Amino acid sequence: MSSTLLIPVRTATPVVVEDLHVAFGKARALDGVDLEVRAGTTLGVLGHNGAGKTTLIKVLTTLLRPTTGRVVVDGLYVVTDATAVRRRIGVTGQYAGLDEFLTARENLELVGRLAGLRTQARVRSGELIDRLGLQDLASRRIGELSGGSRRRVDLAASLVGSPSVLFLDEPTTGLDPLARTALWEVVDELTTNGTTVVLTTQYLEEADRLADHIVVLNKGRVAARGTPTQLKRIVGGKVVTATIPADRLHRLTFPTDAARLVASDQVRVSVTANDAATAADVVARLVSDDVEFSDLDIASPSLDDVFTHIALEGALS
Repeated sequence: MSSTLLIPVRTATPVVVEDLHVAFGKARALDGVDLEVRAGTTLGVLGHNGAGKTTLIKVLTTLLRPTTGRVVVDGLYVVTDATAVRRRIGVTGQYAGLDEFLTARENLELVGRLAGLRTQARVRSGELIDRLGLQDLASRRIGELSGGSRRRVDLAASLVGSPSVLFLDEPTTGLDPLARTALWEVVDELTTNGTTVVLTTQYLEEADRLADHIVVLNKGRVAARGTPTQLKRIVGGKVVTATIPADRLHRLTFPTDAARLVASDQVRVSVTANDAATAADVVARLVSDDVEFSDLDIASPSLDDVFTHIALEGALS
């Protein structure tokens, strides 16, 4: 068996979602979602808790039937071809789905046999243990491992069948920075080799690092979409942040995008600006308003700023 992690995908657009609705009684978890994911790319799905991210993943992975809408994964309909879809995808959920009484290696071999690898299951599990740096965990029972270690083994299990589409639902929850970076490297390798990845995450830095395109969900609808760079342009050219005395906040003669209490008498404010000249003018206004400031920072906007902007302004797509 080749040591590569994945096989190429079978279609040019492995994930297609059209007018997807999911309702639980009168509550609408998803309300008219449309999206496409090109082969060999990563789509980041962002949104606050309850925005519909996990519901979307459950539909795409055949765990939940849509109320209405067309959903196709790797050329197959998730409702009528659910069994075939499951054979072609890999899933790492928010909670590790592993047998606690088996070792990490035994879990991977079991998944391989269930995927039809038969005698190659042991070879495949060994490849993934080496690639993901799991040698120190291979002979330990899952029940003995920390949450972060379980997540690493769970990721390996999702790759055993060489999926054409990989769904990662908050995959780095509980991982330390080194393990998170290692996972990012694996995702890069997977997409380079043709795998399509759909990622939900609470870490906006992670989405910025991995996603080719991003969809932001809000109350079950697509609030914004685009590349990370395109979304940052929504906010503006620069973001000015500074810490000021809380009792001077009312003296500012310009609006702020956010003001967060960082100490009993200190507030961290942020202001978006169209360009560097406007950002310089914000700093000048701080001086003219006679507001003492510290920890001044002028930077290009991040996805955190986009997220805050969308929460304040509403849908933009």
